[in-house]
Amino acid sequence: MRADICASSSEQLDLCCEQMAVAVSRIALRILGAAPPDAERAAAALGRGMQLTGILRDLAKDAARQRLYLPRELLHAHGIFATMPSYVSAQPGLPQVCNALAERAAAYFVDAGRAIVAHPRWAMPVTTAVLCGYRTLLKALVARGWTRLDDAVRIPGWCQTALLIGRGLVGR
Repeated sequence: MRADICASSSEQLDLCCEQMAVAVSRIALRILGAAPPDAERAAAALGRGMQLTGILRDLAKDAARQRLYLPRELLHAHGIFATMPSYVSAQPGLPQVCNALAERAAAYFVDAGRAIVAHPRWAMPVTTAVLCGYRTLLKALVARGWTRLDDAVRIPGWCQTALLIGRGLVGR
C-alpha cells in the first residue's frame, strides 16, 4: 500500500490485498505443492484475512506514521468522516469499525480453512500453521479491544512460530 494512504475505498483496500498478501500466498502455496482451484481459494481467503488482521494489529503504529488503512465506507458507516489517523483513533465509533473489519477477516479465515481441508494433509501444513497463528492473533486483538491500541497483544508461544512463518510469507 502507498505510504500516504488514508482511508482508501473498500475497493482500493481489496486491490491492495490482492496485489500484496494474496499474490504472495498464491506463490507460496504453489511452491508448497498445493494445486488449484482450492489452492487459489485458500490463497485468496488467507491473504485477505492476514492483510486485514495486520491492519488491525498495526493501527497505532500506522497512525503514528500518518497512515490509515481502514476503508472509508466502513468509517462513514460508523460516523467517522475524517481521515486524519490520530483523529480517527480517538473516535467513539472506531471499535465498531474495527469489529466489522475483524468480522471480515474472520470470515476469510473460515473460507481459507475450508479450502485448506480440501487438500491432502501433507500439502498444507505451513498454510495451516499460518492460518492458526493469524486466527489466534485476530481473536486476541478482538479480546483486547480497540480503545487502548498501544496495549500489546499476547498470544501463545506455539502460535508465535506460526506468525513468524506468516510474516515471512507476507511482508508489510
